[in-house]
Amino acid sequence: MSWQPEVEEIKRRREFALRMGGPERVAEQHALGRLTVRERIDELTDAGSFRERGVLAGAGFYDDQELVGFLPSGTVMGTARIDGRPVVVRGADYTARLKGGSEMETSKLRVHGGGGDKTGDAERMALELKVPLIRLIDGFGADIRATAQMGRTYLPELFWPERWGKLMAEVPVVSAALGSVAGLPAAEVPASHFAVMVKGTTQVFAGGPPLVARSLGENISKEDLGGYEVHARKSGVVDNDAEDEQDLFDQIRAFLSYLPTNVHQMPPVMECDDPVDRREEALLSIVPRHRNRGYSPRKLIELVVDRGSFFELNRYYGRSQVTGFARINGMPIGVLGNDPMHYGGAMSASEARKFEKFVDLCDVFHLPIVNFADQPGFLIGRPGEGVGTLRAGVRAAAAIDDSQMPWATVVVRRLYGVAGGAHQDFSRFCFRVAWPSAEWGSIPIEGGVAAAYRREIESADDPDAHRAEIEERLIALRSVFSAAEAFAVEDIIDPRDTRGMLAEWLEVAYETQLPSQLGLRVRYGMRP
Repeated sequence: MSWQPEVEEIKRRREFALRMGGPERVAEQHALGRLTVRERIDELTDAGSFRERGVLAGAGFYDDQELVGFLPSGTVMGTARIDGRPVVVRGADYTARLKGGSEMETSKLRVHGGGGDKTGDAERMALELKVPLIRLIDGFGADIRATAQMGRTYLPELFWPERWGKLMAEVPVVSAALGSVAGLPAAEVPASHFAVMVKGTTQVFAGGPPLVARSLGENISKEDLGGYEVHARKSGVVDNDAEDEQDLFDQIRAFLSYLPTNVHQMPPVMECDDPVDRREEALLSIVPRHRNRGYSPRKLIELVVDRGSFFELNRYYGRSQVTGFARINGMPIGVLGNDPMHYGGAMSASEARKFEKFVDLCDVFHLPIVNFADQPGFLIGRPGEGVGTLRAGVRAAAAIDDSQMPWATVVVRRLYGVAGGAHQDFSRFCFRVAWPSAEWGSIPIEGGVAAAYRREIESADDPDAHRAEIEERLIALRSVFSAAEAFAVEDIIDPRDTRGMLAEWLEVAYETQLPSQLGLRVRYGMRP
């Protein structure tokens, strides 16, 4: 006698589960411009690599012990591969929720809470296997109807942060917001190394419009409350926005391609057909001789790094600070830069927070950092003081001191004041060169003269002419060659030689420094 009847029952139950919430619910999901959870996993992962766990979890409906219906778990999870590398992927199946109900409510109404803790299982799996965790988030957390079902309220207790902290100290964690995300799932979005959402079809908020209307008396749309304009452009809750779900999946794959599978491994070096000795003529004139004119830091970066390798993070948040990943001769690096087209490149609170988070990210996953520095200082005046720029800036400087990664600075133009001084760690060796366009000091001469020589200028017969005379005299002392003579800067280079020199430094870093860093491990994990 065989077990064939039970095997057939397994097959039947799997078929029930793969229907998800049924054809109607699937059609509703597609009508919203969203893929189903299994379609998302198929698009994100290598073909045929997804091995689902818990496919039979859910709530069965019986007639005389005969299964007549099945509500699958609202979470689909398992192992897969992306570009051949292992990952754990967990996605919310919004079609499997009870009509109008949250995942919490749905699980409460299932027989014996059917479905189990698949969310926690996915996190434990990623932590134990030491592979990246990818969350495909589509839904919300608590629903007041769950309280009605329980017959009492419950005291909120958070057990997840402990797991999240361990995860973020060991493996890359990616969160993708793919629907209207509220409550605990919304908290998962920033609790990651990379968070991304889709323009126009996804929103993230602590409490949705109905709760806002009832609690605050404000009627607001989902998009205005928590759309990409809010979180990718202003709040920094997500790192990037995507044009559509396919673009979102492409960004996740790109992000992971620069990082090791876990913190116990080296960043993955790729074959490179871009000549190391490529010298771009455009670098010779990319920085204008007129000091008050800007330039494109992204173009500058792309002229130095491997062609097509620059992947920017948080482009529209903290806009005067540029952060992203790239490669030089196939070796992954973290890239910092300043955008003089915004605040002249000055650091405000949002730029400092962006800087701090990025340096921590590179440190956790052993990416050497290249800083294309053009930092005129902290943003001054009310716009800077009112947002706590000084406190955030001090934290950014502390992140540099905490970092153990190989660090290179290319002084592109300005370095002034405290913020300008925070361009590398001075307690250890960092590779540093300057371009002929570089200048530095405790304060820009133009503003400094007006402050330091105020009384002398005011008492002069022609104050404007006297101020200009002092400025001209001091500007003559700004020459980078005078600084080089005093060994205040290690070297001044032809900008066209930057790529080759950085490649040479990186080869040594990858050969000698990074392997030893793996043994040290970071002194901290990475907080969201």
